[in-house]
Formats: sequence, C-alpha cells, structure tokens
Amino acid sequence: MIENLDQNQIIFIIISMAVSAVPVGFMAGLFGIGGGLITVPVLFYIFNSVGLDQSLIMHLAVGTSFAIIIPTSISSVITHMKYKAVDFEVVKTFGIFVVLGVIIGTIFAANLKTSGLILFFSTMTMIFSLFFLISKEKPNPTKRKINLFIKILSGFSSGFLSAPMGIGGGIINTPILKIFGYPINIAIGCSAAFGFLISIVGAFGFIISGNYLNIQAPLSLGFVNIPAFLIFVPITTLMAKVGAKTVHKVNKQLIGKLFGIFLLLVSVRLFFEYYSF
Repeated sequence: MIENLDQNQIIFIIISMAVSAVPVGFMAGLFGIGGGLITVPVLFYIFNSVGLDQSLIMHLAVGTSFAIIIPTSISSVITHMKYKAVDFEVVKTFGIFVVLGVIIGTIFAANLKTSGLILFFSTMTMIFSLFFLISKEKPNPTKRKINLFIKILSGFSSGFLSAPMGIGGGIINTPILKIFGYPINIAIGCSAAFGFLISIVGAFGFIISGNYLNIQAPLSLGFVNIPAFLIFVPITTLMAKVGAKTVHKVNKQLIGKLFGIFLLLVSVRLFFEYYSF
C-alpha cells in the first residue's frame, strides 16, 4: 500500500506527475480542453502502481482530474479573453444545460464499477481520437444560429459525457461550435469557459459522492487526491497560458492529428486494462 513506498518510489511518482502536467496544461490551453484525457490515464496508472484499492483508482483519477481542471481552465479562459476569443453569450445560453448534464453524469459515474468506468473512458476516447484524425478546418466558416433544442441536447450531452471521463468537455463542445460556423479560436475559447463550469461541478460531485460512499482512500477528499492536485495545478496553470497563446500562432491541424494519434494509443491501452478488472 501507499504507506509502504520507499523514498525512490515517492520521488518517481512526484516526477511522473510533474512531467505529465506539462502536456496536460499545454493541451488545455491549445484545444480548449481540460486536459483530462491525459490526466486520467496517468493518474490511473500511478494510483494503481502505489497499491490503492482497485475499485477506487479510476474514480480517484476522474475526480482528481476535475479538481485539477478548475484552475487550469481559469488560466486558459483569461488568456483567451485577451485575444477576444470567448463569446460569453454562447457560454450563458449553453451553461445551464452543461451543468445539468454534469450533475446527472456524476451520479451515473459514481455508481459505475471500475471496469465500467474504464470501458466508458476507453470507448469515448476512441471516438474523440477519430474526430481529431479526420476533421478539417474550414477556411471561411459561416456562423449559423443554434436553436434551443440543439443547445439543450449538446449542452446536456457534453456535461453528461464529461462527468465519467474527468474531462472539461472541450473535445465535445469545440467541434459542435465549429459545426455551427464559429471560428476555431472562438470555439476553443468558449470551450475553455465550459470547462470551468464542468470541472467545478464535477469536482464537488466526486468529493460529495466519495464522502457519501465513505471510501477509504489515503490523502484524499472524497474521490479527489490532494497530493496529485497540489503537484499538477501549478504546472498545468502555467502551461495553459502557453497553450492558449500558441493556438493563435501555430498550425492547429497538424497538432490536432498528433493529439488524435495519442488518444488512439490511450484508448487501445486502456481497453486492454479493462479485461484485468
């Protein structure tokens, strides 16, 4: 168990978290995502390696990911606002449905077994990887009006699907806004704002559900691991600013393809893990 770790193992875990936090924060700012698609699998393997109860490790990874996304998304949104890339009218009209989806999704996730949560994460990650691999940026998008039904459906869906995955929902919301003609920088900026709403509701949901289920996870508040949160946050917050600035200067299509390949590898690896639970 975790109390039996020697000094070298503890140092290795701290370094692993710190190194992983760099791409997490950068991707959060670059794509308007929370970084959970990287954070969750990393935390899953770290928690598993220290001997935590296997029935808790995926839930801990998801809950901790949400907590990490809160300050990361704030940093990302502030930076995108400087480039006038956050349409708060869109954020307001979608926000309530996103929050409702997160609440229902958190209840759903808390009642899943570890194997079910792993399978859900793996399957959705596979779908998202294919989106990044096949999507193309339109040169001159034409903005279209989004009716109430679409706002309810897409907002609720992004919140509900994000909850069991520990993600900020940007990987869902960014393509939705692109489909309706929003420029990629606006879509990413708004998605970062959605990420704040999703993460704060999701984090509190996993804290409450973990306490309600009376889990025995060391150094954790419900399903949120405190040491992991403290290690990740300073680095992801800084790197989110770097990613948010970079998105306005680089070839996003190429980076999107590389990210799609990464997600595909994560999905396949976790799918094999599913069979061991």
